[in-house]
Amino acid sequence: MVRVINLLYINSYFVYFHDQGMISLTVSAIMPKLRPPPCTQNHNVCLEASSGQLAILYISLLLTAIGSGGIRPCVVAFGADQFDEADPKQKTTTWKFFNWYYFCMGASILMAVTVIVYIQDNIGWGWGLGIPTIAMALSIIAFIFGYPLYRNLDPAGSPFTRLIQVCVAAYEKRKVPMVSDPKLLYENEDLDAAISLGGKLIHTKSMKFLDKAAIVREEDNVKAPNPWKLNTIHRVEELKSLIRMGPIWAAGILLITAYAQQSTFSLQQAKTLNRHLTKSFQIPAASMSVFTQTSLLSTIIFYDRIFVPIVRKFTGLERGISFLTRMSIGFFISLLATFVAGFVELKRKDAAMAHGLIDQPHSIIPMTVFWLMPQYCLHGIAEAFMSIGHLEFFYDQAPESMRSTATALFWLSISAGNYTSTFLVTLVHKFSAGPGGSNWLPNNNLNKGKLENFYWLITLLQFVNLIYYLFCAKFYTFKPVQVCKREDEKVKEDAVELASHV
Repeated sequence: MVRVINLLYINSYFVYFHDQGMISLTVSAIMPKLRPPPCTQNHNVCLEASSGQLAILYISLLLTAIGSGGIRPCVVAFGADQFDEADPKQKTTTWKFFNWYYFCMGASILMAVTVIVYIQDNIGWGWGLGIPTIAMALSIIAFIFGYPLYRNLDPAGSPFTRLIQVCVAAYEKRKVPMVSDPKLLYENEDLDAAISLGGKLIHTKSMKFLDKAAIVREEDNVKAPNPWKLNTIHRVEELKSLIRMGPIWAAGILLITAYAQQSTFSLQQAKTLNRHLTKSFQIPAASMSVFTQTSLLSTIIFYDRIFVPIVRKFTGLERGISFLTRMSIGFFISLLATFVAGFVELKRKDAAMAHGLIDQPHSIIPMTVFWLMPQYCLHGIAEAFMSIGHLEFFYDQAPESMRSTATALFWLSISAGNYTSTFLVTLVHKFSAGPGGSNWLPNNNLNKGKLENFYWLITLLQFVNLIYYLFCAKFYTFKPVQVCKREDEKVKEDAVELASHV
């Protein structure tokens, strides 16, 4: 809610970067001088791009990446901020926002891997990149015209500075004896007013060494404290909240590692299978992610419209189940996805063996590609449970002043998961190497590899990760908030009290 810079302005800057990147990509696809010439008809001769053409491409991609990296966390936090947490009626609907935000994002990805890919392949890259650029421009116009309608809160200082100040103050007072009563720790409602609009964080017993930042010494000026020497307990608890979120954040990395295999090894599997729907049409291997997105969207609708109303009757929770429970369900389903994928790979290699295609990596195995549907669909269902729950967790448990940063952690976990996938593949190449350059994941012939072992390795890692997550969730301390009364509620209470005396 409270930001160093207004979220609207931050979002505007990143939208500008993203749009500049998309415009540059579109222009480079349209203008012949900015791209290499087409290959010959038989695709035997293809000229490489010049250094200048590559520079334009990389700069365009960089601008788009910077824009996306800034827009996504800001949009999520800003959208959720439109609900007033001090209003009980609005607070209970915040969790629905995350469902439908993710639904819209999934629908856009589904559109990209179907309609846009078709346009790129059959009409041209100019239109294929131009349509998303035009859509982005229209969204900017809608964003500007909607400006007066947004609920917007003014910035109130850097949260990162406050975190560093707490660390410095705690270190400086490391030898100061701990107070006997937590009530003696420093509090200043006026000082924290701008960063505690939704409620004041109260003291928790964990990480007591940080509490020393709130111990008042004789030389401390309690009316105008030096934040590098004395901090309120609210600011200390902000740092504690972020530290407590760390283990739950780390648990989400491995799910993305499992999910990443859809665009690598599952894609290679699809290329070797019969993808024909009719004699003249076959599913592009890259479009198999349609099943993931379709199952994701279907699960979100099912969760919001059917699952939550039914479960709510048993749990009494407005959101049906807690976000920690929702995440655990997602972890388990993701584990099933890679477990099933291993058996499907065995089935694929048996079919290749039966038809004498083991030594023919580019031949199509007479086995339908729909055998891969279960693993794709299970990944989509897992994402609907875990990823949205993860996003809810970051927004709900982060300090008010760091919610956009906390939602950025969600996207950071996705990046970390993809890097972990690359690292894991490198390790498997190294430790599964055999004679003649063979290993579990051969580059030239997947039929001679042990991809099923790789899938089951990820399954084992996910099982360990699930146990780790359940342990972290069991002992997780939720952010302790003492909700402040709204001004209108105080006025009503005063009016009732006055009327009772008349």
